[in-house]
Amino acid sequence: MSNASSAPSHATILPNGWEMVIGLEVHVELDTKTKLFSASPNHFGDEPNTNIDPVTLGLPGALPVINRRAVELAIRLGLALNCTVQASTFHRKNYFYQDLAKAYQITQYDQPINIDGFMMLPGDVRIGIERAHLEEDTGKSTHFGGTSGRIHGSDYSLVDFNRAGVPLVEIVSRPDIRNADQARQYVSELRSILLAVGASDAKMEEGSMRCDVNVSVRKAGEPFGTRCEIKNVNSIRAVGKAIDYEARRQVDVLESGGTIRQETRHWDDSEGRTHTLRVKEDADDYRYFLEPDLVLLDPGTEWVETIRASLPMLPAARRARLSQLTGTDKESEAVYVIVERGQDDYVQLVADAGGEPARALVYVQQAFAEEGATPAVSAAHLAALTQMERDAKVTATQAKTILAEMVANGGGDPAAIAAAKGFEALDTSAVEAMVDAAIAQQADAWAKYCAGEEKAMGALVGAIMKASQGKADGKVVTAILQSRRSK
Repeated sequence: MSNASSAPSHATILPNGWEMVIGLEVHVELDTKTKLFSASPNHFGDEPNTNIDPVTLGLPGALPVINRRAVELAIRLGLALNCTVQASTFHRKNYFYQDLAKAYQITQYDQPINIDGFMMLPGDVRIGIERAHLEEDTGKSTHFGGTSGRIHGSDYSLVDFNRAGVPLVEIVSRPDIRNADQARQYVSELRSILLAVGASDAKMEEGSMRCDVNVSVRKAGEPFGTRCEIKNVNSIRAVGKAIDYEARRQVDVLESGGTIRQETRHWDDSEGRTHTLRVKEDADDYRYFLEPDLVLLDPGTEWVETIRASLPMLPAARRARLSQLTGTDKESEAVYVIVERGQDDYVQLVADAGGEPARALVYVQQAFAEEGATPAVSAAHLAALTQMERDAKVTATQAKTILAEMVANGGGDPAAIAAAKGFEALDTSAVEAMVDAAIAQQADAWAKYCAGEEKAMGALVGAIMKASQGKADGKVVTAILQSRRSK
């Protein structure tokens, strides 16, 4: 796969033995119809300040009522992240900002609903999940004027409270991530899990999945360094860029004799760098106290187990199943692509219909990018095509042509398509005669090939394919040439 959830590429190497220590805080808006504590709609893109009510605006006398569906989705996510689900409480987190109408946020503090989970990344890397807790989102400020899009330097700001009170789960990883590749893989895998369990649409471009990155550096084996939190990281690509920049910035500061102060920094994607936003607050600054208008949230064992039983097969398990079926590495690009598209069940159907699973995997990866989870080409017809190639009734090139026509027409019998195009396999004796003729006609190329120059085979294969009008199987031709050379 071409994005971050594929097998890892080479990690960024910091100079002079420095090591990154990374933790991620990912905020995910849950896919509910209404807000966490009120009946206002939870819907992106509506006219500003239309999805509001007394609870959203924090008006006197307005009382929160918990959204059962939000609790269920939070539990689904927690179980998918291998967390322990427990009875939990809500706290008020007090701070003032223009898009926080109540001047406090209702969140979970010392007793969150999901704790002590983990996620596995490529290479069997285990990343701990400290907690995945419920909280309400804030409103959204938009700053006008200036060039940065931030409040500093802007002419004025407008606030939209539609997002205020939308249910969030904040997933806090342990500081187990050691490079930008792993961070990208973590976010990508988390997004796949969110979509699989139906907890969120996880659209980073719409803000329903947002990532804060904590970065520090240290020499290998030393205690953790002072961390900086990076805000406004709104794409998987930006996560990697922000980490690489911030880690190198910290190394430069330390190697020049400076010190790192704990602070919140802003990622500027256009500049490709971070800027100081504010000195980092500690928990005491928020004056947490129990939310007096909400009672203990205890889902109970029976409900939790009912939710667990309803979970679908998760992406990692689906990749393992597809890997076993096709004999392909579970971390290969093809396996990741097929599972991400949701086409692994289709490959299973092809195999059940007698098809060659490994060939089906290649066909689906290469030709079914726009087909969705249920391609129009029937599993039986694709199975038949894989059998035709396996049995040398058509060449690999001919099979690709047939497949392209099947995809273009939404199906079709591959045998009938092959017959209509005049495709027929050449028997081995006919191919052997063409190989002998090519050896005689391409004597120089044959001599070079026999001397060990593998590139010379190209001229021989080309001559044979031309003589056969493309009907010879390239694998058979190669095997015969190798056999002739070994004699």
